[in-house]
Amino acid sequence: MTDARPSRAPTRLAIVIPIYNESAGLPELYRRVRAVIDALPPGFECEVIYVNDGSTDSSLAVIQDQSRVDRRVSVVDLSRNFGQQAALTAGLDVAQADAVIMMDGDLQDPPEVIHDLIRAWQNGADVVRAIRKSRQDRGVRRLGFDLFHSVFAWISDFPMPANVGIFGLLDRRAVEELRRLPEKNRFLPGLRAWIGFNQQSLEYDRGERAAGAPKQSLRRLARYAFDGVFSFSYKPLRLMVGAGVVTSGVGFVLASVFVIKRLLGIEQAQMGFTTLITVMLFIGGVQLIATGLLGEYLGRIYDEVKQRPLYIAKSHYRSAAPAEVSETDVLVQRDR
Repeated sequence: MTDARPSRAPTRLAIVIPIYNESAGLPELYRRVRAVIDALPPGFECEVIYVNDGSTDSSLAVIQDQSRVDRRVSVVDLSRNFGQQAALTAGLDVAQADAVIMMDGDLQDPPEVIHDLIRAWQNGADVVRAIRKSRQDRGVRRLGFDLFHSVFAWISDFPMPANVGIFGLLDRRAVEELRRLPEKNRFLPGLRAWIGFNQQSLEYDRGERAAGAPKQSLRRLARYAFDGVFSFSYKPLRLMVGAGVVTSGVGFVLASVFVIKRLLGIEQAQMGFTTLITVMLFIGGVQLIATGLLGEYLGRIYDEVKQRPLYIAKSHYRSAAPAEVSETDVLVQRDR
């Protein structure tokens, strides 16, 4: 049994939540997160850090209103939409806490699980990963998620558990090491596993969205999957090398057979047009796939060489409002 972590007075926690067009669900998100914070033991200080990732609806106004009436809430406003991974990184950069919790803003990551994350951290874990034992996605999205986790578990050069997203907790030491990793195409679940430390997992049921449709399009999810694969695996390149060796070997064997038949004077039928085209298309397809894989890796190298910042923050809103407020206070402020 792991010894309990020495108590700190006070113990500071930060909850980082990226927001992109989630205005309809933000009141419910605040209500549930506030209930979790209010139930923390005495001596805990908690800050909720919303990162507005270029929302085009009223999300920024809603979270600014929450910040005005509750000093535990702050808002990092990015200059445009940089993507979930960049928004999370912005939140980690501004969080000054003993432990940082990352979660989605659509309530599919239940805030009530935060107590379990904190308990595991207090029992000695430096990194606590929340593993989805069930999820509510259906159709093509569900099929895509299942396919990605199955393929990624096999193709990754670095072992990490399946069905893990960004939901989890990081100790201060883990946050600092994560911030030292400079890559631009970030796959935070993989980076979190890569840094090591004492890592533990806990299971939870992933819930329904609070409101609205998913903000991550299939195209963005595909790019996210590619970032995970190409950041943590060289197997695609090795597979193409293997395909090249097999193709060359088959070609060499066939050529040898034809040469031997010609030397022995064995009659052979002319190779048909269909056969020739099929062979050419197969070899050309293998070459194009290999070129595309090289392009993916080269594109990521190009991103790193440019050294552009991962995100640009316009402002960081904080408030001197009371630490403890009622839900009515927030609603009144919103109506003004």
